[in-house]
Amino acid sequence: MKLYSAPLSLFARKVEIALAEKGLAFERVMAPFTQSEGYRPKLPEVLAANPKGQVPVLEDAGLVLFDSTLIFEYLEDAYPTPPLYPAAPREKALCRLHELYADEIMLVPLRALMYRTGPRATDPERRARMREEGLRAEPLIADHYGEIERRLGDQDFLCGSAFSVADIAVFMMVLYSLRLAGPPIAGHPRLAAWYRRVAARPSVVPVVEEIAAADRALSFPVDEP
Repeated sequence: MKLYSAPLSLFARKVEIALAEKGLAFERVMAPFTQSEGYRPKLPEVLAANPKGQVPVLEDAGLVLFDSTLIFEYLEDAYPTPPLYPAAPREKALCRLHELYADEIMLVPLRALMYRTGPRATDPERRARMREEGLRAEPLIADHYGEIERRLGDQDFLCGSAFSVADIAVFMMVLYSLRLAGPPIAGHPRLAAWYRRVAARPSVVPVVEEIAAADRALSFPVDEP
């Protein structure tokens, strides 16, 4: 099994956590990345596998897949133990919905913060506009924290008592918000306790450490508002 990943790709890192949770050995190939050029030039293997030219790309016994959600679903079918989805259809659908909420809803305002670790805009007007967009995004991110707090309730994890793909996806969004100086989670005690619980998992610890190391090597200091 081979995974094409990247130092600061939150979607590829999602897959790394899932593979570790399932105890699957894999070769990792890191796509080169810089804050100034992004993924250019892109890896030929990634371009050949994914029309979007993006990681993650997973190769397994001749099968080549891209998109973290599709990879999650394949891994669950091909390597069902331990499970990362609930077994019952209703609960499984809700778990998928939580992951979709992370990837498609939480990510939208988060993108507005990504300038904070990138090259500094030299045009004062453009820099001011980016700062304003980031500030407008922060209340939306905080609202998402509140929604996750509500969905957690008194559960240990988003889909009940067991860790799931939903926890992986939402954790990555919260992690990236915090590393980009987004809203703090201290005002959401259930969310904060869940975040600490997920961050302590053996599958997650090295990913968090590697992202922090990649920031030190590749990113600019956070450009806070």
